[in-house]
Amino acid sequence: MIIAIANQKGGVGKTTTAINLSAACAMAGKRVLLLDLDPQGNSSLSLVHSEQINGSVYELLTELNEPWDNFINKTKVENLDVVPSRISLAKVEAKLVGDFDAIFRLRDRIEKIRDRYDLIFFDTPPTLGIITVNALVAASHVLIPIQSSYFALEGTDDLLETIEKVRARPNPDLDLLGVLVTLFDRRTALSKDVEAHIRKVFGKKAFKTVITRSVRLEESPAHKEAIFSYAPRSSGAEEYMKLSKEVMRRA
Repeated sequence: MIIAIANQKGGVGKTTTAINLSAACAMAGKRVLLLDLDPQGNSSLSLVHSEQINGSVYELLTELNEPWDNFINKTKVENLDVVPSRISLAKVEAKLVGDFDAIFRLRDRIEKIRDRYDLIFFDTPPTLGIITVNALVAASHVLIPIQSSYFALEGTDDLLETIEKVRARPNPDLDLLGVLVTLFDRRTALSKDVEAHIRKVFGKKAFKTVITRSVRLEESPAHKEAIFSYAPRSSGAEEYMKLSKEVMRRA
């Protein structure tokens, strides 16, 4: 299964979900690869030190003859590998524009490596540009994190429309794996109302697991750790472990 974690709205927990969901699945014994497709590189920098980075997604998409082993980095989490990002990835759109295979670059590259992993995750940027479209074309499923805030569904229609366009031609097998409520505040009626609305809109596609707002989840990337080693007894660790079980069941 290849899962694109996508929402063009920033600050909804995409990177936090990419890091901790991939780590949880790896801890369950799955062979997992995480591709950091966000030029900010927060996913990869949370799992490997910058001085240890071997290759990046930019070279993966532009230097097509380079072997995969030049890009894969081991992490401290057993069974979890990462292909990191660098700020140079922000230039890839300008480089690929006009190329007939621009939206298929990632899919073609993934085909050569997919049998080595049980699960592949893409952490996508907060845009609907060529990088996110590459992820949707290469993925088998999409996971959409949505923040439990007043403007929760703002922009989601655009993402769903893009998913439908990708389904129409380049990737008819793309499926919505589920919608994840993030940054949930159990103390407020607003969060509960937004969660109820999301469940009404998406029905069974909404994951049962809800990710609550957590200081520990915010702190762990700065310590170059997933939540399971940084704060293993925290609510965040428990919730992402539950989410991983839901994801694997849906797989």
